[in-house]
Amino acid sequence: MEFQDERKRLMNDKFFALPKEKQNRIINAGFRVFSRNSYKKSPVQEIATEAGISKSLLFFYFRNKKELYLYLWQRVEELVLDTLNNSGISKSKDIFDMMYQSLRIKVTLLKDYPDIMNFSVKAYYEDDPDIRDDIRKRVNPYTNLATNKRMPPLDPADFKEGLDLNKMYREIYMASEGYLWQVSQQRIIDVDKVTRDYKEMVDFWRVLFLK
Repeated sequence: MEFQDERKRLMNDKFFALPKEKQNRIINAGFRVFSRNSYKKSPVQEIATEAGISKSLLFFYFRNKKELYLYLWQRVEELVLDTLNNSGISKSKDIFDMMYQSLRIKVTLLKDYPDIMNFSVKAYYEDDPDIRDDIRKRVNPYTNLATNKRMPPLDPADFKEGLDLNKMYREIYMASEGYLWQVSQQRIIDVDKVTRDYKEMVDFWRVLFLK
């Protein structure tokens, strides 16, 4: 419901009347161009050209550049959360298993959206005042254990004495996002190798943080 309300606020419903293939062409073009440049230096004309439409038509679907950018971030959220929810991972009680399964699922999105992770990391560090606060407001809840509703409750007794669980989670989160950034830079992504390497990281965290 929240995403549906946001869609109505952000954009022209004509976009959702397009065939999925055309929607995805526009979305991927936006991911690609915004991930290569800063928000300010990303040409809307280049996005339209890559999507195979005119600039005026792009502005028919999105009123302005900011609206397009915020929709793309919203689409990242939708894709990741929908995939995670459909996988049943939210039922897991093991934070390390959940982190591993989350990354494994995110990697599979690169097949259909090759620049999605480049865009999401770029957006996280974007400092343009026109969109910075909107993006941070969306991202910050995921980076904090107390506000990330997908994470299971943790029992301090399971972890090494004196460990700050919030700091532990943030370090794991940032390391995971950094790993995804590295993965997304590869021209050809070996999904099996990526998930295997990340599993080794998760197993190391288990030894490091659990009793």
